[in-house]
Amino acid sequence: MAVFVSASGDRYESSGPISVGEALKALGVSLDGVVAARVDGVLVDLGANVEGGQLEPVLGSSEEGLDILRHSASHLMAQAVMRLFPGAKLGIGPSIKDGFYYDILFPSQVTDEDLPRIEEEMMRIVRDDLPVERLVMGRDEALELFRSRGEDFKLELISEIQDDTVSLYRQGEFVDLCRGPHVPRTGMLKHVKLLSLAGAYWRGDEKNVMLTRIYGTAFMDGESLGAYLNRLEEARQRDHRKIGREMDLFSIQPEGPGFPFFHPKGMVILNELVDFWKREHKRRGYNEIRTPLILDRSLWERSGHWDHYRDNMYFTSIDDRPFAIKPMNCPGGILVFKSSTRSYRDLPLRMSELGVVHRHERSGVLHGLMRVRCFTQDDAHIYCTPDQVGDEIAGVIDLMKYVYSQVFGFNYRVELSTRPDNYMGSLELWNLAEEKLKQTLEATGTDYKINPGDGAFYGPKIDFHLEDSIGRTWQCGTIQLDFQMPEKFDVSYVGADGADHRPVMIHRTVFGSLERFLGILIEHYAGAFPFWLAPVQVRVLPVKPEFEDRSRQVEAALKSWGVRVEVDVRDEKLGKKIRDAQLSKVPYMIVIGAKEAETGDVSVRHRSDGDLGTMSMDALRDRLQGEFKPS
Repeated sequence: MAVFVSASGDRYESSGPISVGEALKALGVSLDGVVAARVDGVLVDLGANVEGGQLEPVLGSSEEGLDILRHSASHLMAQAVMRLFPGAKLGIGPSIKDGFYYDILFPSQVTDEDLPRIEEEMMRIVRDDLPVERLVMGRDEALELFRSRGEDFKLELISEIQDDTVSLYRQGEFVDLCRGPHVPRTGMLKHVKLLSLAGAYWRGDEKNVMLTRIYGTAFMDGESLGAYLNRLEEARQRDHRKIGREMDLFSIQPEGPGFPFFHPKGMVILNELVDFWKREHKRRGYNEIRTPLILDRSLWERSGHWDHYRDNMYFTSIDDRPFAIKPMNCPGGILVFKSSTRSYRDLPLRMSELGVVHRHERSGVLHGLMRVRCFTQDDAHIYCTPDQVGDEIAGVIDLMKYVYSQVFGFNYRVELSTRPDNYMGSLELWNLAEEKLKQTLEATGTDYKINPGDGAFYGPKIDFHLEDSIGRTWQCGTIQLDFQMPEKFDVSYVGADGADHRPVMIHRTVFGSLERFLGILIEHYAGAFPFWLAPVQVRVLPVKPEFEDRSRQVEAALKSWGVRVEVDVRDEKLGKKIRDAQLSKVPYMIVIGAKEAETGDVSVRHRSDGDLGTMSMDALRDRLQGEFKPS
């Protein structure tokens, strides 16, 4: 007898095993929009035969359901490719955030023009509504199957499987190696869109063959797909690389791949961000330091970076001694702490650093300012006693809330990332560190989710994910609680009892990377920076050349008020000058014509509010000085 129980407590008994889909229907659960189910908490296909258990349907509109839908869509795409390009060899095709991809070795070159043809074939398969079946076969049998199909990449994957059996999925003539689960029929994959092509080395190794990666996305309904595609188009318009080029903020040169060049207007924004950062940190009791760019390799061996991070580091040799270019600032900061005898009266000691770091990133993942090889990390390290940890972390959380919400207007979510598999140190200290972070998050009323296994190798962390103006999220600030580095570097302070004690170390960043944060701001604001960050805050527009002298007088006055201003002296019509200023995202435009030259007043326009009318210079000064600027 098989007993099935629904989430609401309804029961159904059958004489033997039946499919999950049949059991759900027998329990009165509609299968409309259901892509899979959980049986006693385990994800399974609707077609799986089970001998009872608690059943919970998984809707295709849920986060878990979308993951299944998109993984199934990757198989759909692969089937269409194999029909259109005989001889193609399949790599892997996982679901990813917001979509899916499949890496494929094509027998001939494939371009963006081929994507509509692949989509058309995918829709044929959808209309055929093929059943999607899970197969389990012996490892040797699976090897023979894929050998007969010439699927070399699948053979490599199967050869690494330790189990005696492997699972595959079949739809029509197409069979693929996969754990599943998948949707029950291809007819459920109606709302799919292929997006782009990219190159990808097999298994991410530059020594392997380059495959073609096809990206796509899938949703349960057309409305959600349409909304997503609209967001993608909005994101394309906001691309920081495009806007950065149009506004002349930065460039990436072929002579320095992954190493950004900042132009004068880009430096204006960076300097404003740095000035704000320094003012705020000074107000909160931080002492700024600077540590060397290159340090002896033994330091990185001692810190654990050599064992956990050396593939992402750059190295050099000086006087026959091995050195490393720093990928992080913390070991250098520890040396500053250890340079003097510290007392408990010195703690908490907060040391901040705008440290330039270098990390080796593969060329295929470099992306404007978002993924670079050289960046400025707005680091700080707090050394404190164990009983000061809660207050110090609460202080950092308050700083994060102020910067993200009040200064930049971001919504954000918080995650607590726990011990990874490659953790360093004792389990006891890790458990203590995780508990400290949980207690502080709860004491400060901070909503958070657990992100298991994603902590740094030396400690758990709190991550802040910012939501931008079109709903995308970016991980920026982080707070890491570290009991390990003080042990490895024998860091100590003299306690009230005169004995040496081990401090606790808190690592934290607010912007994360100054360069990446600028990229996020460019896309968040679509280049229309708030007044305090705008590279040019006011543009003066003389209507005719004879009004240039008065325009220069206005320019001089604005500069004396500390306003960033430029004068458009081109021999162009006023309408074009206004349009160009709008396209350049300049917050204010001041028009100088005959009337303004005579009266000394100014005609003011705002990039969003339009014509503000005529005002005196005193009124203009009051308005500009009333614009928000973080103190």
